[in-house]
Amino acid sequence: MTAKNLTPVTVIGLGSMGTALAEAFVKAGHPTTVWNRTAAKAAPLIAMGARPAEAVEDAVTAGPLVVTCLTTFDDTRSALRPAGASLRGRALVTLNSGSPAGARETAAWALDHGARFLAGAVKNVPSAVGAPDTLLYYSGDKAVFEEFGTTLKVLGGDTVHLGDETDLAALYEMAVGAMLLPALVGFFQGAAAVQARGLEVSTMVRFSGKWLDMIKSLLPVYAEEIDGGDYTDAASSVNLFLAAAAHDDDLAGETNVDTAWLAPLHDLVRRAAEAGHGDHSISALTEVLRKPARQP
Repeated sequence: MTAKNLTPVTVIGLGSMGTALAEAFVKAGHPTTVWNRTAAKAAPLIAMGARPAEAVEDAVTAGPLVVTCLTTFDDTRSALRPAGASLRGRALVTLNSGSPAGARETAAWALDHGARFLAGAVKNVPSAVGAPDTLLYYSGDKAVFEEFGTTLKVLGGDTVHLGDETDLAALYEMAVGAMLLPALVGFFQGAAAVQARGLEVSTMVRFSGKWLDMIKSLLPVYAEEIDGGDYTDAASSVNLFLAAAAHDDDLAGETNVDTAWLAPLHDLVRRAAEAGHGDHSISALTEVLRKPARQP
C-alpha cells in the first residue's frame, strides 16, 4: 500500500495512550485527524503532520476509520454523541478500558447509529505502541478487522481478533488485567522491605524478573488444571501457601512494612483449605473464587 492510498484515520482522545496511537498512524504515513476536548493536547501531533478537527463531528467525517481512546465506554459515548449521525457507515474502534457490559452497551449504541463496531484493548504501555511484539486484541465485526487489519497492525505487531462477540476484548482485558495490581503491589512491598535494610530497590529487579518468568511458566500448567477440574497433582499446594502466611507477618514486624493488603489473599487460601483443597494445587483457589449461580 503506497502513501497515496493509506487509510485515513481519526483518533479521538489524546491522553498518553491516544497520543501514542495517533503518533503511530502519523509515522506510518496514514492521513491522521485528531480531536480532543482539550485542543491544546493536539499541538505536538499537529507539528508531526496530524490534522486537527475543530469539532468531534469534523473528526468523525474525516475518514472511514474512527479510533477512540478515552477512559471508559461512558466517556466514549459521551464524546461521540454530538457526531452520532455522522457515524453511519464508518468503522468505530474503541480502545478504552471498561467492563464487558460497557462494551455491549457501546456496541448497541454504535450499531443504532449505523456504525460498524470493533472493541479493542492495548495490552502494553504507551511507549510500546507500534512495536512488533505489542499485543492488541479486538472483538466484534470481523469484517472491520479484516478490512482495516493492516492499518490497525501499525499499533502493534501482535494483533488478534478474539471473536464476533463485541464484549470479548473487554472480558479478556479485565481477566488478564486482574493480575497487574497484585503483582505490582507485591513488588512495591518487596521494595519497601529492601529499603528498610538500607538497600537499593534496583538490586532486586533482576530477581523479580526471574520470578515473573517462573510464574509465566506455570500459567499453562494451572490453566490445564482449572480447565480439567483436577487439582490433585499439586506441585505447590494450598497448605503450603497457608503455612507461608506466617512469614509475611514476620516480615511486617521486622521491616515495619504494611502487609495488610495480603489479608484477603490469606483469607482466600484459608477458605480453600477449609473447603477440602488443602492438599490440592494452589490453582484450586479458582473454585473458591467462583460464586454460586444466582437463583432465578
